[in-house]
Amino acid sequence: MENTLRIGLIGAGYLGKIHLENWGKIKDVLLVGFYDPNPETAKEVAEKFNLRAFESGEALIESCDALDITAPTTHHLEWCEKAIRKGKHVFVEKPLAASLEEARAIVKLTRESGIKLQVGHVERFNPAYLAVKEQQLNPLFIEVHRLAQFNPRGTEVSVILDLMIHDIDIILSLVKSDIKQISASGVAVLTDTPDIANARIEFHNGCVANLTSSRISMKKMRKIRLFQKDAYIGIDFLEKKTEVIKLSGETEEENAFTFDIETHAGTKSISISSPAIPEVNAIQSELESFRDSILHNTRPLVSETDGMLAMDVAHQILEKINQQLVKL
Repeated sequence: MENTLRIGLIGAGYLGKIHLENWGKIKDVLLVGFYDPNPETAKEVAEKFNLRAFESGEALIESCDALDITAPTTHHLEWCEKAIRKGKHVFVEKPLAASLEEARAIVKLTRESGIKLQVGHVERFNPAYLAVKEQQLNPLFIEVHRLAQFNPRGTEVSVILDLMIHDIDIILSLVKSDIKQISASGVAVLTDTPDIANARIEFHNGCVANLTSSRISMKKMRKIRLFQKDAYIGIDFLEKKTEVIKLSGETEEENAFTFDIETHAGTKSISISSPAIPEVNAIQSELESFRDSILHNTRPLVSETDGMLAMDVAHQILEKINQQLVKL
């Protein structure tokens, strides 16, 4: 048990239960228990998972090596700070914090302490994304649609911090350039914060990303389309499918369909393929990645800095939308 990592969880709500299920499948970890302030939830979860329900989060922190925080966003700073000050590693759900100021505070605490902190941007581990990650991705134009049916859970934050932030994180990891300009618009339909929003992010290298997110759609959609020189890559995060259309080269995917087209520059060969999708559980993979960063002393795949940068862009988008609403 020398390399066994003791894990504790804060917040045993909808996502917390999913995390508990996944921690139970992961090697080299010991789930010591959880804390949830709701006595009924704590009793139910303790019985379901045969786990200890701690009477306080502080007691849980003392008993573990790493803390998994799935509590509401408004409590992220509180629990991150308590854990980090005790030298405990932290996995915290996205968004990193409720405000940019709180996010910066978490980043500062993390850097000063030297602990590992990973942010739960789970789409980085989506099998459809992993299927094309080894491709030479250098997008010049990105089109994103993330649409969800209305769910009262999570509406304490805007659609930008609830949904769009997933795609902001993916785009920032793909585009190796600083942002030049952001423009955005949005509407609060059923809640007090924007429920549908569109943002256009322009990068200094010429890449443009157009993002649309809605939480009042009749159908679900989580798609990103990448356009680059000589290639188009479509990623369907929801259906776990990918499509690659590109100029044929020396190496092609198995079962690729190829055909020729006539252009002014002569005949070109086009290849259409659907890369194999790895059979992975995205949430389990991100938790395993967090474990590995601790056991092997490596940088988490989605670090506190990544989480803060995504929040920074999200808040710039929110500010643009608020400016637009003031003018109306």
